Amino acid sequence: MSDTIASPSTRRLALEKGVDIDSLARKLGRTTIAPEDIAGTTNASASSGDTSYWDVDHSQFGPVTEEPMSRFAQVAAKNLAAAQALIPAVTHHDRADVTAIEALRGAWKAEAQSRGVKLTALAFHVAALARCLRAFPRFNASLTPDGDTLILKDFVHIGIAVDTPHGLMVPVIRDADRKGLWQIAGEITDLATRANARKVGPDEMGGASMSITNLGGIGGTAFSPIVNPPEVAILGITRTETVTVWDGDTPRPVPMVPLDLSYDHRVINGADAARFLARYADLIGEPRNMLV
Repeated sequence: MSDTIASPSTRRLALEKGVDIDSLARKLGRTTIAPEDIAGTTNASASSGDTSYWDVDHSQFGPVTEEPMSRFAQVAAKNLAAAQALIPAVTHHDRADVTAIEALRGAWKAEAQSRGVKLTALAFHVAALARCLRAFPRFNASLTPDGDTLILKDFVHIGIAVDTPHGLMVPVIRDADRKGLWQIAGEITDLATRANARKVGPDEMGGASMSITNLGGIGGTAFSPIVNPPEVAILGITRTETVTVWDGDTPRPVPMVPLDLSYDHRVINGADAARFLARYADLIGEPRNMLV
C-alpha cells in the first residue's frame, strides 16, 4: 500500500509516463505528488513512445529479406535511442584552417615512415581536443542519471569512433593530454586495426571524456552527431574543403575542416560551446602550439 497522496488522475499520468510515485515523493522529500511533479519527469521506456504502429508486414508491398541485428548493434541502438530521447542536445558548427597541419604532415612524412607510424590529421584533432578538455572542465564531465550531480574528471580519455564491418565501435585513447603526437598517431592506427578485427576488449572502450566521430574520409559538409552518454559532448569532423578567404582585397584559397560539436544543453550553454570550438579551431590552425 502506497503512503504517497496522489489523485487518481495523477496516478494515471504517472503510470503512462512510467514514473514510480513513491520513489519520486521520497526524492522530493514530500508525501503528496501533483500532476506538475510528474510532467517534468521521464524515463527511457516512456520517452520511446508507442511504436506498435511500426510493426508492419512489409512483404505485402513487395519482396523482402530479414537481417538479424547483432547483440552488439542492439545494445548500441538502445543507447543511441535513449540518448536522442532524453538529452536536450544542440550542435554548434565551426571550421578550422588546416594549412599548417598539412604542411607538417608533408614535412614529417619521412620521419613517419621511419617510425612506422601513419601520421593522420586525426592525431592532431585528438591532441587539440585533449587540451580543450583541460581548458574547459565542464566538457570533461558526466551528469548522474538523475541529473542532480555533475562529475568532473581529472583525466582526459578520448574515444575514437571506428566504422567496422560488425558495427560502430568507440575504442579509447587513455590520458591523451599526456601523450605526444607520434604516440597518439600510433595508438589511433592500432585501435582502428584491432577494432576492425574485433580484437578490442571492453576495457578499451569505456570511460571516455569525450569522443570524436570522423567522416572526413567519406564526405559531407556537416552533421549532428548524437551525444554518447555518459559523455556530455561529441565532436564530429567532415571532409576538408577549400574556402575563399579575403586578405584585404586579395582572395586566398584556404583548406578548412568543418567541425560539428554536439553537447548536452543541461550542462553546457551555447556561449561555452562557441568558446570551446573557437579555442579548438585556434589549436588546429596553429598546431605547433600543441607541440610545446
